[in-house]
Amino acid sequence: MSNNSENNKRIAKNTLLLYCRMLFMMVVSLYTSRVVLNALGVEDFGIYNVVGGVVAMFSMLSGSLSAAITRFITYELGTGNKENLKKIFSSSVTIQIGLALLIVLLAEAIGVWFLNAKMNIPDARMVAANWVFQFSILTFAINLISVPYNASIIAHERMSAFAYISILEAIGKLAIAFLIVISPMDKLIFYAILMCAVALIVRFAYGAYCKKHFEECTYHFIFDKDLLKRMFGFAGWNFIGASSAVLRDQGGNVVINLFCGPAVNAARGIAFQVNNAISGFVTNFMTALNPQITKSYAAGDRDYMMTLIYQGARLSFYMLLLLSLPVLVNTHYILGIWLKIVPDHAVLFVQLVLIFAMSESISNPLITAMLATGKIRNYQIVVGGLQLMNLPVSYILLRMGMFPEIVIIVTIVISQCCLAARLLMLRGIIGLSVRKYLKKVYINVLAVTAIASIFPFLLTSQMKEGFLNFILLCLIAVVCTGITIYYVGCSKEERQFVLNKLYTVINKIR
Repeated sequence: MSNNSENNKRIAKNTLLLYCRMLFMMVVSLYTSRVVLNALGVEDFGIYNVVGGVVAMFSMLSGSLSAAITRFITYELGTGNKENLKKIFSSSVTIQIGLALLIVLLAEAIGVWFLNAKMNIPDARMVAANWVFQFSILTFAINLISVPYNASIIAHERMSAFAYISILEAIGKLAIAFLIVISPMDKLIFYAILMCAVALIVRFAYGAYCKKHFEECTYHFIFDKDLLKRMFGFAGWNFIGASSAVLRDQGGNVVINLFCGPAVNAARGIAFQVNNAISGFVTNFMTALNPQITKSYAAGDRDYMMTLIYQGARLSFYMLLLLSLPVLVNTHYILGIWLKIVPDHAVLFVQLVLIFAMSESISNPLITAMLATGKIRNYQIVVGGLQLMNLPVSYILLRMGMFPEIVIIVTIVISQCCLAARLLMLRGIIGLSVRKYLKKVYINVLAVTAIASIFPFLLTSQMKEGFLNFILLCLIAVVCTGITIYYVGCSKEERQFVLNKLYTVINKIR
C-alpha cells in the first residue's frame, strides 16, 4: 500500500512538472502560431501543414516500432533486469537508425512523386513545397532517432528533463517566429530550415541528458536475434494501430487538400494548434501515468493497474473538459483576438477537434494497458481495422460533395466504435470489467459533460461578443465544470481527498 502511495505521489509530482512545461510551451506555441500564420499567409501556412502531413504519413512504419521500444524499456525497468535493459536500448537505437534510412528512401521515391503529381498546390509555390518536403523528411528522421532516448526518460519518470529541454525548444520556436518576419529569402523555405535546426538541437540535448544520467543509454551495436524477433513481432501487430492512426489524422488532411485546397488545410491546421495546446495537459498527465500502468502489470499488481485505468480515464477527460468548455463557448471570439486572419471553417474545425480529443481521452489508459501485456494481435486487428475506415469513408463523403468538417465528424463516430471494441477486447486480455468501466468512467463523464455545459451554452446564445462577456463566460464555464466534477464526477472518498488537500494547503498558507 505504501509503495502504491509513493507511486501516486510520483505521478502527481511528474504531472505538475509537465504542466509547468506545458503552460510555458502553450503560451509560446499560441503566440508563434499567430506570428507564423501572419508571416506566411493562409496559403503558405496550409502548404506547410499538408506537406508536413505527407511526411508524417511515413510514421506508419516508425510508430509501431516506437511504441514497442517504449513498452520494452518501461517493462524491463519494472522487472529490474539491467542487462536486458542495456540490450534493449542499443537494439532500439540500431533499429531506429535503419528505419530512418528506409523512410528517407521511401519518402524520396514515393513522397516526391505524390507531392508533385497529386497534391493540390499552386504552381507558383511548388518549388517551395518541395524544399519544405525535403526539410520535413530530415526533421522526421532526426526525431525518429531520438525515440529510444525519450522512451528512457519517460520510463525512468524523469519528467524534469522534459521541462528543461522543452524550454530550450520553445525558445527556439519563438526565435523562428521573429526570424521569418525579417527573412530575406522565401519565408516558407526559411521556416522549414529553422524547424529542422531546432529539432537537431533538441535531439542532441536529449541524447546528452540520457548518457549522463542513465547507464543503459550508451550505444553499442548489438544483434540479439531473439530480442529483435520479440520487438519486431510486437511492432508488426502494432503497425496496424499505428498506421490507422496516421491515416486517420494525416490521411484526412491530405484528402481535405485534394477536394478543398490548402486554405482549408490552414483552417484544420489552426484547429489542431488549439487542440495540441489544450490536449497537451492530458498528454502530460498520461506521460506521467503510463509508466506506472506498465510497471504495475510487469510486477503483477493487477488491482493497482485497474485503479489507474479507471481514475486515469476520468481525470484525463475532466482536465480536457475543464480547458475545452471555455473554448467551445467562445471559439469565434478567441480565434478573432488570437489571429489577424481567421481562415474559413476554422471555428467549426476547432470545436469538432476538441470534441474528438475528449472522445479519445478516456481510451488512453486502455491503450497503455493493452501495450503493457504485449498480447496485441487480435486487439490491433479489430481496433486498427476500425480506425482504417476513417480514410475511405471521409474520401467517399467529400467526393459526394459534403462539407470539409465531415472528416472530423467521421473521426468522432469511429472513435466511439473503437472505444466499444477496446472494452470488449480488453475484457478477455486483462480481465477488464466492461460494466465497471461504463459505470465508473463512461456514464460518469457523460453526466458531468451534460450538466456542466447547459448554463454556459445558454448564456452564449444570449450574450454579445466582447472582452468582458468573454471573461465572464470563461469563468462561468470553469466554475460550472469544477462544481459538476466535484459533486457528480467524484466519489465520496475522492471528495474527501480533495478537501484534505485543500485544508493542508490553507494551513500552510496560514
